[in-house]
Amino acid sequence: MARMLLVAGACHGAWAWDALVPHLVALGHDVPHFDLPAHGDDPQPAAGATLGDYAGAIAAALLPGTILLAHSMAGVPATLAAELAPDRVARLVYLCAYLPQDGDSVTSLRRQQDSQPLKPALRRTPEGHSFDFVPELARDLFYHDCPEAVARAATASLRPEPIAPQETPVRLAGAARAVPRSYILCTQDRAIPPADQRRMALGIPAADVHARAWSHSPFLSDPAGLARLLDAIARA
Repeated sequence: MARMLLVAGACHGAWAWDALVPHLVALGHDVPHFDLPAHGDDPQPAAGATLGDYAGAIAAALLPGTILLAHSMAGVPATLAAELAPDRVARLVYLCAYLPQDGDSVTSLRRQQDSQPLKPALRRTPEGHSFDFVPELARDLFYHDCPEAVARAATASLRPEPIAPQETPVRLAGAARAVPRSYILCTQDRAIPPADQRRMALGIPAADVHARAWSHSPFLSDPAGLARLLDAIARA
């Protein structure tokens, strides 16, 4: 029915969608997903990875009529990809994601939050180009409503995240703003506070903001429910 391109957030890879994809396919959707540069199984080194690399990879994977779903950090490069190729994006869906304005970065949006739940879990890797999350804290931040085995496997799959793309401001001239948008607000999120998600979604029509009692990772905690919501968004 629809083509949905799924883009995972910081330290995650295409593996994050493994439980969600079968539900979307069963509902009739074409669901390509891939690793951003220097994420998951992608071989690009973290040193030298750029926000432009991320956005370019997303734009290259877009076909006309694609629904672009971005989780968490991926909201920033996905917005830039929509700026680069607005004619190929039918709708941009932010899943508890950072939604930037011109000049914002992932880091600046995080620092604007009233609270900083991620900060105690962040640690710079020895080579200095990346960060990762303290595993003992990642479970509670990202997967607190997931089955124990699922949370354990996801935590073990996390990989270091390049720092530079997180700190790079996004430059938006208005093309992305013309793309229809939806925001999925996760009210039990312990990584990006729900109040800040709501603030970032203020420019989206109320009918296109969907609040659900999910954690930061509904693709793992409730993949069937997330698939039904995405199907309803696609049909609308």
